[in-house]
Amino acid sequence: MTKVWEASVRATHSFLSETSIQKIKISLPKILQQIPDLIIVEDEKIIAFMGISHQELEMLFVAPEFRGLGLGKQLINYAIKNFDVNKLTVNEQNPQAIGFYEYLGFETYRRTETDDAGNPYPILYMKRKEN
Repeated sequence: MTKVWEASVRATHSFLSETSIQKIKISLPKILQQIPDLIIVEDEKIIAFMGISHQELEMLFVAPEFRGLGLGKQLINYAIKNFDVNKLTVNEQNPQAIGFYEYLGFETYRRTETDDAGNPYPILYMKRKEN
């Protein structure tokens, strides 16, 4: 999963420095252990995964070579149907992800200047639009 995470982050999180990527990468195994539900997609190797906790999407990463093929959408729809996911957070500096989540029916309801670790990466809190 670390390989998919790193490749995905490098493709979509251009705002992160190399130092930040390496720091998060070291913490990733511990972070993953804290996620109650991990859903992994494999095609001879891991190509995507998402983490869910208490109806919130904690993370979604798709290997760059599999982006744009509908895999992320399938995972989100699976999360909504099977885990009643209705909230998520996303880095404000990741406009592709924001657009993706908006396309799937999520809207921003809150913003913070920093991430959970206090780093200067603004976070958008999104929830599913009510029908």
